Amino acid sequence: MPLGSPGAIGPRPTWTPPPSTTPLPAEPAPAGAGRRGGGWRWTGAALMALILGGAGGIGGAAVYDRLDDEGDADSPGQVAGGLDQVDTVSLPPLEADDGTVANVAAELLPSTVQISAEYEGEEGGATGSGFVLDAQGHIITNNHVVEQAAEDDGAIEIVDQDGNRYDATVVGRSPVYDIAVLYSEDATELRPASLGASKALRIGEGVVAIGSPLGLSSTVTAGIVSAVDRPVTTGDADASSYINAVQTDAAINPGNSGGPLVNLLGQVVGVNSAIATAGGGIGGEAGNIGVGFAIPIEQVRVTADQILETGEARYPVIGAKVQTGGSDGDGALIDSVVDGQPAEEAGLEEGDLVVELEGERVTDGIALIVAIRSHQPGETLAFTVERDGDERVFDVTLDSEVG
Repeated sequence: MPLGSPGAIGPRPTWTPPPSTTPLPAEPAPAGAGRRGGGWRWTGAALMALILGGAGGIGGAAVYDRLDDEGDADSPGQVAGGLDQVDTVSLPPLEADDGTVANVAAELLPSTVQISAEYEGEEGGATGSGFVLDAQGHIITNNHVVEQAAEDDGAIEIVDQDGNRYDATVVGRSPVYDIAVLYSEDATELRPASLGASKALRIGEGVVAIGSPLGLSSTVTAGIVSAVDRPVTTGDADASSYINAVQTDAAINPGNSGGPLVNLLGQVVGVNSAIATAGGGIGGEAGNIGVGFAIPIEQVRVTADQILETGEARYPVIGAKVQTGGSDGDGALIDSVVDGQPAEEAGLEEGDLVVELEGERVTDGIALIVAIRSHQPGETLAFTVERDGDERVFDVTLDSEVG
């Protein structure tokens, strides 16, 4: 369920048992009521469609070919060539010897923004965080921060480190990956954040989280990488997101959602999106317990590239449903397959237990979904399944859907 009651939109509560997964309401916003609704949570034994993934592009170039109403785009801020035609940054701003939390903060605070979005007709009713993607005025945040404002055509503002406010619009968003790209034509002077690689992270490595927890803008917290490739799920049974997350113990609270998780070279390695909760917290609400999750920057690149180019994101589908709860860790049990879809065409059947994907062990339904989402539509993947006591391998070519 998305985060928040009145106030700051923060990382959605998420996790598998034993941590409690009660929604993470936020601190009341000064203007009044804010985002409410569901948070990230474990979906129990619900059956979730195996529809996952994206296609991608990285980098940045000097040519910015924005499409307008006379072009092919439906939204201001779309770019014909995606990430290849905007000015992103990838070189680390700091040397290893300079990698202190203070130096990271000095580099990233100018690139981190607070986001204020309309909620239930109230301007600024929901707040979160984001970071500057490029020199053309694009901002990355979580979908759940701006979801209702986007649906209701409500006002969205970004606020920089100095308190300057800029009107923004949604270029596109992905509920499946909980990523949104915003655009402000007046924010082109903001400094783009350097984009790193979560795959280079080591467990125990230092990281810094930056954002606006509880409405406190330009807040910096520090910790370590607690785990990588951590499968987590968010939302409710009707609208869940799945991420192969970077786990950190850096303090993340309501309002941090969409802000950057940064390595000690000053590069963004993830987007803070979810926390595990054990109940209690500020004012009786759930808060940080040192278990936070960030969307890997590699997925952010893929999804942002799609959104910039087309205004929408796509994810792979195989046309099957898998049980996402009650697993004993032996694999992912397929509950049903859809006629004429990739899973059925490849030979997968109801009752198959998927134990490996591309040679990597699969422990349960969530792990399978997250693993598939690390691939792109059109790829052919090897599914190793147990059926009637025998182990078989089926090659499944991923289809795609918008989401």
